[in-house]
Amino acid sequence: MFLMVVVAALVHATWNALVKADADRLALTQVMSATQLALSLALVAFVALPQPQSWPYLAASAVLSTAYMLFLNRAYQYGDLSHVYPLARGVAPLIVAGVATGFLGEELAFATRLAVVLIALGIASLSLTRGMQGFRDPRPVLYALLTGGFIAAYTIVDGLGARAAGSPHGYMIWMSGLTAVMTIACIGGLQHGRRQAVSRRTWTRGIACGVLSYATAWLVIWALTLAPMAMVSALRETGIVFAVLIGVFVLHERLSLARLASVMLTLTGTAILKMSR
Repeated sequence: MFLMVVVAALVHATWNALVKADADRLALTQVMSATQLALSLALVAFVALPQPQSWPYLAASAVLSTAYMLFLNRAYQYGDLSHVYPLARGVAPLIVAGVATGFLGEELAFATRLAVVLIALGIASLSLTRGMQGFRDPRPVLYALLTGGFIAAYTIVDGLGARAAGSPHGYMIWMSGLTAVMTIACIGGLQHGRRQAVSRRTWTRGIACGVLSYATAWLVIWALTLAPMAMVSALRETGIVFAVLIGVFVLHERLSLARLASVMLTLTGTAILKMSR
């Protein structure tokens, strides 16, 4: 399970970087969703239909996931990847841990709780490495926090839904298909009257993001049926470490001591989480 979610974290960081790098993010998200719909339609015949008790979770997850994609796009409109991504992903594990242990009866050992907190703080603190200038405009912070709330919400819903569905694979494919339909419809409404031709680069990136995000969601939903939600949520968000590494080694961004400290804090939490299993 540990390796499975770490791989998902790496893939997640990669497609987020592609989304942020494209100038036409709404069109890219629409292509991305169309790719996911095509994948779901191609695979749906090979999985079992989710149990009826999971259908409300399917519907709720589709709504929450669509809202997440729309708010993520808006957050990237106002803020940089290095500002928005850590803040949104950092608050999610804390919310998931609080709800899962406080209301859903999941039990976590002290070491696991410590690891979740360290990972969340390490991730979120990356937003502070820009200095206070990153908080002069409240819009990216607000949208990042709202995006983090949607991440936490759909993680909890997917954890409950996949467990009730009888098969995480059937749940994943039906949920992704529903989410894709809703996202395409919402973006079509937002683009009404001002649609433009989609460039070949956006098409290519959109298809790549669709495949990568589909694989990520599949791995994470599967993991949610094997381990506590708080643990999976925290481990998935270590993708921010990969995002930093991509920035340093691919985009040639500067690695400051503050960013290095944040990464080390996240990796310390990850190590504790691994040893606590």
